[in-house]
Amino acid sequence: MNDMFALDRFLRTDPEDVGCGQAMELLHLYAELAATNADAAAERYRGVAAHLRACGPCGEDLEGLLAAIAERRP
Repeated sequence: MNDMFALDRFLRTDPEDVGCGQAMELLHLYAELAATNADAAAERYRGVAAHLRACGPCGEDLEGLLAAIAERRP
């Protein structure tokens, strides 16, 4: 990654983005709500939603949680 790419990525960061650490702390709550109402989850956990839009690995973790939730529901 070059310096200009890193600077551009930093400047495009949503100021509401809570970062990986806090997103991971709340991801299970976000996923439980998102499994039934994605819009409500994004509204209630705005910083987590902002982070998930920017972070592929955290988005993959969310997809895994949503799949597990879907499997346990009748």
